[in-house]
Amino acid sequence: MECEKSNNSLPRCFLAIITLFITIILSAQTKVSGIIKDNHGRKMKGVTISIKDSYDGGVSDSTGKFSFKCYDKGTQTIIAKSIGFKTVQQPIILTGEPVVINFSLREEINELTAVTVTAGSFEAGDKKRAATVLNSLDVVTVGGANADITNALKTLPGAQQVGEQEGLFVRGGTGYETKQFIDGTMVANPYNASVPDIASRGRFSPFIFKGTVFSTGGYSAQYGQALSSAVILETIDLPETSQASASISSVFVGTGLQELAKNKKSSWGINYGYTNLAAYFAIVPQKPNYFHLPEFHAADANFRVKTKGGIIKYYTTFGASNIGIRRPNIDSFLLNNAYGVINYNWYNNLSWREYLGKGWRMNLGSSVSINTDKINLQIQNQLNQRVHTNLNYLDSTNAAITSHQDLAQLKAVFEKKLSGISAIRFGGEYWYGTVKNVVNDTNHSLKDNFAALFSEADIYLTNDLAAKIGVRSEYSSQIGQFNIAPRISLAYKTGEHSQMSAVYGQFYQKPENTYFYYGNKNLDYVKASHYLLNYMRTTALQTFRLEAFYKKYENLIETPPTYQFNNNGSGCAQGIELFWRDKKTIQGLDYWVSYSYLDTKRQFDKYPTQLAPTFAAKHTASLVVKRFFTKLNTGFNFTYSYATGRPYYYFQPAGKKYVIGDEGTTSDYNTFGCSVNYLTKIKKSFVVFVGSVTNVFNSNLVYGYNYNHNGTYKQEINPTAPRFFFIGAFISWGVDRRQDAINNNL
Repeated sequence: MECEKSNNSLPRCFLAIITLFITIILSAQTKVSGIIKDNHGRKMKGVTISIKDSYDGGVSDSTGKFSFKCYDKGTQTIIAKSIGFKTVQQPIILTGEPVVINFSLREEINELTAVTVTAGSFEAGDKKRAATVLNSLDVVTVGGANADITNALKTLPGAQQVGEQEGLFVRGGTGYETKQFIDGTMVANPYNASVPDIASRGRFSPFIFKGTVFSTGGYSAQYGQALSSAVILETIDLPETSQASASISSVFVGTGLQELAKNKKSSWGINYGYTNLAAYFAIVPQKPNYFHLPEFHAADANFRVKTKGGIIKYYTTFGASNIGIRRPNIDSFLLNNAYGVINYNWYNNLSWREYLGKGWRMNLGSSVSINTDKINLQIQNQLNQRVHTNLNYLDSTNAAITSHQDLAQLKAVFEKKLSGISAIRFGGEYWYGTVKNVVNDTNHSLKDNFAALFSEADIYLTNDLAAKIGVRSEYSSQIGQFNIAPRISLAYKTGEHSQMSAVYGQFYQKPENTYFYYGNKNLDYVKASHYLLNYMRTTALQTFRLEAFYKKYENLIETPPTYQFNNNGSGCAQGIELFWRDKKTIQGLDYWVSYSYLDTKRQFDKYPTQLAPTFAAKHTASLVVKRFFTKLNTGFNFTYSYATGRPYYYFQPAGKKYVIGDEGTTSDYNTFGCSVNYLTKIKKSFVVFVGSVTNVFNSNLVYGYNYNHNGTYKQEINPTAPRFFFIGAFISWGVDRRQDAINNNL
């Protein structure tokens, strides 16, 4: 048919062609729609959906729905993407008919957003995922702690306020049940030598460590031989720059040097410190009479070198001390008890951390420690002359003791990264330890070959759910027994900054060496089972932590009057703990509050039945406040600690066991400490002036009681002086420590 010729013929034909073309195109389109959900069944907004190698696609709305049209035909691949989730691809057949396809996206497990398994531990360090609680600068600015790591940790929940013995007493456990580890290996003698009823300081400066984990229970299978608690310390790698330092104070002087290589791949350093309390004791009278004033020498050195994928670190420290103290004898005030101790300690630690490729990491560690104590105990008359009274309960305390301990350790840990951030690690360690004691003319010697194997897996099911599952097995030739200790931790993320955790674990420890001196070769490991439930909410400036625990003790050592030591003891500990730290509410103010409720009983040592131990208070609390004024370059630090009274007992022998001859509870413990730090610059040096006072309000601190031989008289155990005063200046060249102090408090 011929078209009619007119002026409108061309537009009409063109319109018909366009209409036909649009009809063909529309018939070639395929509508694709569906719903996007996550693996928890929650609808997801903002997910990008597209056809692979095509411009066709869309984005899901607030209800998780998406819809778009595409022009491709045949078998294609459709992709769903969202930040923080694993990308999903599915095949799809496009025929022109509508297609409905739904997606379920699983979270991409990310180290920065994933839940962390931290129940039972307080962590601080340079790791992005660590819940920062106390770092090195915190330790030195806790009012009244005098830069001692243990004293600073006592402001955290779980630790008891024990001042008459060194060590950390945690959740109903003795100080022996808490161990310190440096770069993976156990430290045999972490505290300076001490005399009875006076706690000694730790040997190590907080500034040599970049990471600190204070585990109050349920710690990793990589560590053992700590029944109650573990303090896990990691030394720094390379210093930021070369530096020199000097310090002078009312009780010590010191100097040090750290040299960083020009290529910043290696460094070395040395430090020396000398402590003598003669001048201080001349100004501040002490309750005991010192016939040799406390004197300490401490020297350390380090070497660090970066490898292709890791670092090798060596640290060594040597300490020598001499203390002599004289007190009135509790059985006769005409006599004195003299106690003198000379100590030499040498500690070495070598570690190698290396990335081996293909997700493998290696951590090797070794340490050697040598410790010698020369102890002289005497009954003296008023002329300070040694005497013999022919009374056994007096003369038995005349003794000359030389104790020499050696411990060598090797440890290897290998780790393999699995999918996401899941990982498995395994390894082993070997200890060789000897003890040689000479008591008067009697020799005691012990030797132990100790070996352990362990395996542990970090399993991240999602960013919200993770587990740490491990097992540890140990063998001691001294005991002649194996043990197997399973441990498991679960963590669930309840919000962006909050999580809950649950922990179960078994822990074993060898009895103290003194129990083996009397021929008791049939002793077994002591054992504790830990159960923990934890809630924690952490942001950059605030930390809230609530934890409940139950701990069951088995095989504790009993010491009847017959010296037939046995593993028949038992006990339990349960309680609840709270921690709150806040740097946000008031600008420039940093404070934390800790509280512990402890209900514990144990039958061990001389205890005839399960009793609350003398080192355990039912309620313990601390408040630490720090405020830095930038205009004054001055920081003020305050610490208040409180604990209810601790039980005390007098045990008297009755046949094959002991009975309670006297018992009671000490007065409540109250102490307030403060310190002031003033930061300045003198020519090219950076200077921090420090002043500190403990027990500012002169509270009567009673740690317990000593009894005479028949229990008819008891005497308070108190600090050597009501307060301790400290004033000093710390000078550095090359590194401005002042800025660290300022940044930590802003």
